[in-house]
Parts: sequence; C-alpha cells; structure tokens
Amino acid sequence: MESAESPQTYRIGELAAVFGVTSRTIRYYEELGLLEAFEREDGGHRRYDERNAVHLKRIQQLKDYGLSLAEISELFELAKQDRSGERVRKRLAEKYREKLGEAEKRRQALEAYIEDLSWHIEQLERVPDFFDCPGASCASCSFSERCDVRLLLKRA
Repeated sequence: MESAESPQTYRIGELAAVFGVTSRTIRYYEELGLLEAFEREDGGHRRYDERNAVHLKRIQQLKDYGLSLAEISELFELAKQDRSGERVRKRLAEKYREKLGEAEKRRQALEAYIEDLSWHIEQLERVPDFFDCPGASCASCSFSERCDVRLLLKRA
C-alpha cells in the first residue's frame, strides 16, 4: 500500500487488468509515446500513476470513435504543445466531424439495405412460386418497379 504522501501508482499488470488490455498493449503505447511510466521499481518494473490511467482511458475512447493510433498520437502531441487545449479540441472536433460523416454514409447504406431486405421479404411472402417471378404476373405485381430482374430486362 502506498503512503499518504506518495501518489497512487499501479504496476503494468494492474493497470492492464483495470482497462481490459494486455501488458503488451501498454508497453506498445509507451513505445508510441502515448503513455510514459511514472517510475520504475528497483527490479525494473514499471509503475504508472493516475495520469497514465486517464491517458489510457482517453486512448480507449478515441479508438472507440474510430481514430487510429497515429491520429491519437497526433492529438496527444498537440496537447503537449498547447497546454490551453484549444488546438487539440479543434482538431478532435474536426476528426469527430469526419467520423460523423462516415457514420452517416454507413447509416444511409444500412437503411437502404434494410429497406431492400424488407421488400424482398414482402415479395417472397406474396409470390406463390419464387421461380415464376418475373413472369406473366409482373404486370400486376406491386413490386414490378423495384424488381431487379425486371429492371435488367428493361435495359436489354
């Protein structure tokens, strides 16, 4: 147990367990300059303070939002250069806007996919024989405007 005067520190395995990562991951983040051991014990064991815990949590959050380790490293460097935090906040907002745009495109694609599946299900539930479609019933079929085969045949 640490004395009241010294800051709370954690061994690499303890920190890794708290955040659900491996010790190797923490060492890799150190190599990238994202984390820095607070101190080393006599046996060479790394010790990490609460500042490292905050950095590790921030890394996880940024990764969860789709940022690469290179992008995260860039943000951490900006934070070191500008202690006001203004530059890193602006850059992170830009990154989040990019990710939001990407997410919107994925959502639109997913909505189109869901709509397409929905009409195919409805079609399959109404058409008595899958292999008769398209066929003589196309003229009265409520799906004729969306029918993939029908659209291909119109182009030919």
